[in-house]
Amino acid sequence: MRYEIKGEPLPVVVCELEAGETMVTEAGSMSWMSPNMLMETSGGGAKKMFGKLLSGESMFRNHYTAQGGPGTIAFAASFPGSIRAIEITPDKPVVLQKRAFLACTAGVEFNVFFQKKLGTALFGGEGFVMQQLSGSGLAFVEIDGSAVEYDLAPGQQMVIDTGHIAMMDASVKMDIQQVKGVKNIMFGGESLFNTVVTGPGKIVLQTMPLSRFAGLIASMMPSKD
Repeated sequence: MRYEIKGEPLPVVVCELEAGETMVTEAGSMSWMSPNMLMETSGGGAKKMFGKLLSGESMFRNHYTAQGGPGTIAFAASFPGSIRAIEITPDKPVVLQKRAFLACTAGVEFNVFFQKKLGTALFGGEGFVMQQLSGSGLAFVEIDGSAVEYDLAPGQQMVIDTGHIAMMDASVKMDIQQVKGVKNIMFGGESLFNTVVTGPGKIVLQTMPLSRFAGLIASMMPSKD
């Protein structure tokens, strides 16, 4: 499979498949394709479908396979930003925020990644569950705004505002901490809780989370009398 990412800040990844090759994506994510791409929809079993429901994902995924010769299929991002191609290997699974996944090759496996601490689950800004990609293959990930990467050493920490984590290695630990000081909480203009990640591993941060953008737009809307 060959691919090209083009069109930032409204990017699309165009994939050129050989006969028999398959791409997997969530329902509704295909943007355009050649007529010889065969679509099959699958839920992956009751257990996986329940996990998808908890994580806020679509319960079904579409498999697109090139039939009778090479095929073309494209997946566009849902928000201005960038698309990253991530190589997934058995020894290095990757954890994504729930709306980051765009598409992948057929060898990539999906699992629900549970935050083990209740505080992280309730206040971490990423929800109780995230997505984990494992197996072998190539995955395409959406980044809201621009991407900034850090390689954290063992024990090295980063404090991150809610929603700015796009993805991280599964070796990175996530926790939350409350903003200290009453005045900071009341007048600081920040969230009540921040996310704390601890290495080792890579983290990828996004500069304009969709949730922050939506909040900015809402604050500018005229109030109803």
